[in-house]
Parts: sequence; structure tokens; C-alpha cells
Amino acid sequence: MAALLASLISKAQTVTFAEHIAPIIYNHCTTCHRSGEVAPFPLTNFQEVSGRGDMIKYVTGIGYMPPWKPNPQYRKYQKENYLSATQKQLISDWVNAGMPQGNIALEPVLPVFPSGSQVGVPDLVVSFAKKYTHAGDNTDEYRYFVLPTGLTSDKKIRSMEFRPGNKKIVHHALVWEDTTGAAAAADALTPEYGYAGGGSNATDLTQQQLPGYVPGAFPVIYSNGITQKLHAGGDLKVQVHFAPTPVDELDSSSINIFFDNGNSNRLLQTHIMLPLPGVLVNGPFYILANTKKEFHGRYTAPSDLSLYSVSPHCHKLGTHWKVYAIKPTGDTIPLIHIPSWDFNWQGSYQFKRLIKVPQGSVIHAFTGYDNTTSNVNNPHNPPINITWGEGTADEMYYLPISFLPYQAGDEDIVLEDEVTGISNPIIQQITDKLYPVAPVPSSESIRFGYTLATKGNVGLRLFTMDGKLKKTIEPESYHLPGYHTGDLNVSDLPAGVYFLEFTKGKIRQTQKVVVGR
Repeated sequence: MAALLASLISKAQTVTFAEHIAPIIYNHCTTCHRSGEVAPFPLTNFQEVSGRGDMIKYVTGIGYMPPWKPNPQYRKYQKENYLSATQKQLISDWVNAGMPQGNIALEPVLPVFPSGSQVGVPDLVVSFAKKYTHAGDNTDEYRYFVLPTGLTSDKKIRSMEFRPGNKKIVHHALVWEDTTGAAAAADALTPEYGYAGGGSNATDLTQQQLPGYVPGAFPVIYSNGITQKLHAGGDLKVQVHFAPTPVDELDSSSINIFFDNGNSNRLLQTHIMLPLPGVLVNGPFYILANTKKEFHGRYTAPSDLSLYSVSPHCHKLGTHWKVYAIKPTGDTIPLIHIPSWDFNWQGSYQFKRLIKVPQGSVIHAFTGYDNTTSNVNNPHNPPINITWGEGTADEMYYLPISFLPYQAGDEDIVLEDEVTGISNPIIQQITDKLYPVAPVPSSESIRFGYTLATKGNVGLRLFTMDGKLKKTIEPESYHLPGYHTGDLNVSDLPAGVYFLEFTKGKIRQTQKVVVGR
């Protein structure tokens, strides 16, 4: 009887934007749906959300948005972003009720998102040497760029963050380290900046892979002694997929690199399953026109492994992925199931805990393809025979599996808190910190920056040296973790010395500001 009464009360409750819908939108949608990000329109307030209410109801109801493709019942991952059945129903009920705003006092504050980096202040930034022009001919382009690191000694990294220069055209990016000079030599053969991808050579993608970029994804931050190595004198080889555009667009991207200065000593390794002899059970990798095909690949663990992540990838003919391991005992370890592949929303999926795969276990990877006219995403009409290629109109079977050599107790290591859904910020080595301003002195404006280890309310104010408030920059507003930057106009202030005060809870830090004339 109590359960029935609770159900009736719930159904009688009016669903409002302020109390029920805003928390869903701000937590799951606004990261991408805001000014300067990849989504085509913002969702940052009641007017913007209610103006697209019917569409939001539809795309969330069918699971198209938020764009989380793995089956959540098959395996859990870090930083998952999908809606529960209850959240979808709340959105539907709200739209059906006419989208009432409700009591605005109950609406959560819109978060202030990191502006300089989602991770923190980088130790090294490597950038494009020049701007590249992506032609406005409505075609995809895969292009390689070579970014020298300039390192004079080997470094271990705890994070790498690709920052797209033009989010309208950067679809995704893959990153490798090249210590041979081969990528630089290939670039030198072309008069324009970078060199073209899209060839049929799969072996070019077998090098050690570093963290890449897909829109909306939070950068990978290693913890628990896990790291990757960059070598002195090496280059970063970056493959950027530029999306079609009707007009010429410029891009100049960069990569933030965060070094690990601690005692991290476990180097992450990557095995890439490709459609080569000995991998595919039912090769060769060839998809006839007007047919559907599922390829089955296998990889046998040569020793005990601790799996960290999987990153399945194919193109527009892809329909699904299913990857699991079978132990020598016959037990099955589920790794990932993407029941409805979408080329627009691919990613790398880090497990919440390291997964032990014993020596002799066989990893099975099944990938489906639809090369018929019934596939609305088929780039060829009529369909043609398709084989391997990096171009969007080609196809790929590409599965990087990142792992560590197994050590006792690995299966007990928590990579992401399974209750709160966040990684330990102390392990990530991020701190709440206000950094020195620049330039000093300044007569026009100063650039300030601060990092946050955890979300919270931030205050930022400028005082005279005798404690008089001159400007309020951040009035105790709600901020998300990461590196926040901004500019402060000081042209209207008398010459002299001031101090910039940063507050977050009980934390108070200051930096000196010098205004000159």
C-alpha cells in the first residue's frame, strides 16, 4: 500500500524545469551545448531548453542523446554519460505538461566550465606550427601533422589533452609518438603543412598510441602509478579527421601535456587488433556490395594482463561491436558491447577497475557491417565493394586494447569511484590554486588563471593594498574542476599595486597586480 501511495504521489507531482529538468540538462548536456563548443546550439537556461523541448524529448527517448553508445548493462566505464529510464521519463512528462518553469529558486546554478584546460596547467604545450586550411568542398579529410616535443630527456606523462583549434571541423584526433623521424620525413615530401592520410596501409597504425580526442570526452588522467612515456627527441604524430564543410576553414590545434613527477613506474601498453592474417577468423577484410558482414577477430593474451581500456573504431558501414575474453577456465569476461554503432560518436572507454585477463585467455572481437542500400549512412549509392582504408568512405576494423602487465592486487585498484563517479583528485595531482597574473606591470588588461581540484563556489576580487574592494570578477559562482582563465580590464584603475584574491570555501589565495601608466 505504501509503495502504491508513493507511486500515486509521484505521478501527481508537477515536473518543472527548475526542480527536475535543469539538473539533468546541466549535468549531461551543457558540457557540449554551450557557446564555443561542438554542439550546434546552447542549452544553458530555461528559454533555450524549452524552445527545443519536443526535440529533446525525442532524442533522449530513443537514446540518441546524450551520445553514450556502450550498453550500460554489459560493462561499466569511467565518466559514463547516459540517462536513466527515470530521467528520460521526467523529460517526457515535462514536455507533455507544457514545459513549466517552476520555482526559479530551486534551479541549480549553471556551472562555470573550464576555459583553459579541463585538467590543469600543462607542463608542456605543443602546437601546430601554422594554420592549416581545410578545403570547403563538403568532403572529409584525414591529415597527419608532426609536432616536435623538444624534450631533451625522457618524460612520464599523467595526462595529454588535445585542444582543437576549430571545433566546427575537428571530428576527432588520434595521437602517436614517433621516435624514428619517419613522420617528419613524410611531411617534408609535401609542400603544404602536414601530409594526407586515407591510404590502405594498416601497419601505419600499429605504433604505440597516446590519448586522443573526441568531442565531449574528458581527457584521460592516469592514476595509481600508471603512466606513459615520451622519449627525448621524439615527435607527436597526430591524425586529425576534419569533417565536411561548404567553406574553407582554418585550424591550428594544440596538445597540453602533463608530466608525472612522482614515482609512477607502470607503463601503459597498447595492443591493436587489425584485420591482418592471424587475427581475423573469417578474413580477408572485404565487404561485397549489397551484403552484410560480421568479422570475428581473436587475440590470445601472451601473459597475465590488466586491461585498462578499449577503443573500438570503424566507419559508416559499421553496425555493432561486441568484445569479450574467454579465460582458459571457460569463464567469460565482458569488455564492451556497442549494439548500435555511430561513426559520429566514437570514443575510448576506460574501465572503472583494472580487469585481469589470465595468460592464454582469448579476446574475441565481433564487428558488423552493412553495405546495402538499407544503411542510410552508406557513403556509396549504389553500394560498391569496400576494403580497408583510413578515409570515411573506406572501412576499418581497429581495436586498441590498453593494458599493464598484471601484478597481484590489480583487480582491486579503483580507477574511478563507483559511488561518486569521479576519480580521486588527489591522485590526479590537481590542486586549488591561483596562479601569478601576466603581464606585470600592465596598463590595459591582465590574464589570470586558477585550477580547481573539485567543483565548488569560487570568488575572485581585486583589492587595493589597504583592503578596499575595487572589482568583483567572480561573485561566488559555481565552477567545475579544471583550469579556468580570464582577462581583467585595468585601464580604468589608477597606477599602483593591487592584489587579486581567490576564495573557495575556506581557501584564500592572493596574487599581486601592478598597474602602470
